[in-house]
Amino acid sequence: MLTLHVAERSPEAAVLVDGASVAAVGAYEELAAAEPRARVRRWPGILTPGLLNPYGPELLEATYHPDPREADVLGTEPIGGARAKEIFRGDPARLGASARRGVQRMLAHGTVAVAGELRSRAVADAVRRAGLAVGQRPDRLPGPAALSPTPLVLLPPLVPGGPARFAVFDVEDRADLVRRGAGTCVATVIGGRLVYRGR
Repeated sequence: MLTLHVAERSPEAAVLVDGASVAAVGAYEELAAAEPRARVRRWPGILTPGLLNPYGPELLEATYHPDPREADVLGTEPIGGARAKEIFRGDPARLGASARRGVQRMLAHGTVAVAGELRSRAVADAVRRAGLAVGQRPDRLPGPAALSPTPLVLLPPLVPGGPARFAVFDVEDRADLVRRGAGTCVATVIGGRLVYRGR
């Protein structure tokens, strides 16, 4: 089934998805006219190729993402540094579950690819199962590691025949995205599937 994704601030960059691939990219009206039976998903903001987060190891192997059931003891925010090491040392099995929750947080920030060498099999499995692409890490990292890193790293433009992997942000334009950050994500699509949808 064909799905046509369009964002209100970037109607010239609509994406027609066929399964896991991009069938076409272009103006919404043209794509809708060419494929009138396609299901249409309308989003606020702008549609982008999605983000590469260069801090895969730091965010998924060196940060503990608490389970919501642990909120009364550990809170809800990611835990890094010595405290994360202590948690993983106390129960190594927590790394895989933490990585899965970390991946979900990344998806909620428009991340469709990560970079950095992942040494833990459990973490690499979480990344693979989510469908995140693994990209090359930039030579210099500005730091610090964050779900909305500065600067944001957008992937190359979508092309017909390429993977249907992109994100939508509720912002006016790319400059507004840079100002407000990746927390403005309202939808992330990987492999043609909607893997995150903001409320």
